Amino acid sequence: MSSAGFRQYLFAPDHPRIAELKGMDPYTYRDFARREGTFTGGLIQGWRPLYLEEFRGITEDGRLREDTHPLTPARPGEEAPVAAMAAAARDLLDALDDDGRRRLRYAVDAPEWQTWANPEFMQFDTGLRLEFQPAPVRERALALMAASLSPEGYELAHGMMLINGFLGEVVGLQSLLNEFSYNFVLYGEPDPVAPWGWQLYGHHCAVSCLVVNGRMVLSPLFLGAEPNEIDEGPHAGLHAFTGHIRAATALMAALTPEQRQAATVYRRMVDDAMPPGRVHPGDERHLGGAFQDNRVIPVEGVRVSELGDEARELVMAVVEQFVLALPQGPRAARLREVRERLDETWWSWIGGHEPGDVFYYRVQSPVLIAELDHHCGVFLDYDTPRPFHIHTVLRTPHGNDYGRSYVRQWQRSHAS
Repeated sequence: MSSAGFRQYLFAPDHPRIAELKGMDPYTYRDFARREGTFTGGLIQGWRPLYLEEFRGITEDGRLREDTHPLTPARPGEEAPVAAMAAAARDLLDALDDDGRRRLRYAVDAPEWQTWANPEFMQFDTGLRLEFQPAPVRERALALMAASLSPEGYELAHGMMLINGFLGEVVGLQSLLNEFSYNFVLYGEPDPVAPWGWQLYGHHCAVSCLVVNGRMVLSPLFLGAEPNEIDEGPHAGLHAFTGHIRAATALMAALTPEQRQAATVYRRMVDDAMPPGRVHPGDERHLGGAFQDNRVIPVEGVRVSELGDEARELVMAVVEQFVLALPQGPRAARLREVRERLDETWWSWIGGHEPGDVFYYRVQSPVLIAELDHHCGVFLDYDTPRPFHIHTVLRTPHGNDYGRSYVRQWQRSHAS
């Protein structure tokens, strides 16, 4: 038997948290989760009106800087792998019947982009639910992901799906938590130049990918894991977010005591250490989670321009962990954009920074918000954050989540 730390927090099989969900399928659980008075029902009621808002984009002060993301052709060496993506998308469409293609596809600017969510319950059933598709459809959806992402990015995103399946096996809820308990959606028509994209979302993995004119936007990107390792079975040894943790703690260690104090917004992760409302019941300390597409997120912490050269490079090392899912060309473009705005970038921290501590951190600039947070238990039994339950969120502020700014610029320039 494994000695992994998370196993001491397993619920007993007859505990209500587990027992009352036994035998449910995703649709039965969806109805169960919507009940008034439940934790999940409260989350859904709070999120639904946010989805209905017209998309503007996350800002730091409520003012949308519409010139932040000019749509120009991809620079040489920064092109997205559009041809391979389009071929994989057509293979996926060929594997479906007429009804499947109808359910999979939406307009490139459809509001359904904003229905993604990361909990295990299905609030919106957009696109195709992969677990109910035949193996060839599931395989071709994964092939489109692999054609779009870097090898490391595909390994990380698919790893979240594998860990989800592992969690289902550990707690005995395989009908709700499995490798394919995810929705997959295609937006627009696969094309070498015009905008189109795809989205996968479900428990601890939500990926929104759009390409246009050789450019790629990969956000919102939510990746999480409880636990953050697989300790038994065919995928034993899989660990998640080691690089994210190492890069961030190296940055904190490199700061002077004064800089570290300025970066640390709150010293403890618990509710009573922060103002009311700062800790969300579902997102905890995250600010850019599901349905937060128009949120105002003020900058806080320490301005990166006030740090030394070494610390600024370590900030970029943190950013690189979050954009690792992008293929080589778009990743280079993203890092260039972030570096160009480094003097407008802020680093903030909550919690401890010693080995073994739990924490939250955020890199925030006009072109990127990257967050990592240690969370409390959901399918494991602990009520304070632990190192083995981790959520990460990547956002593109000022209107370009889902590539929405690019799409609007494209449509304006190609209007008849």
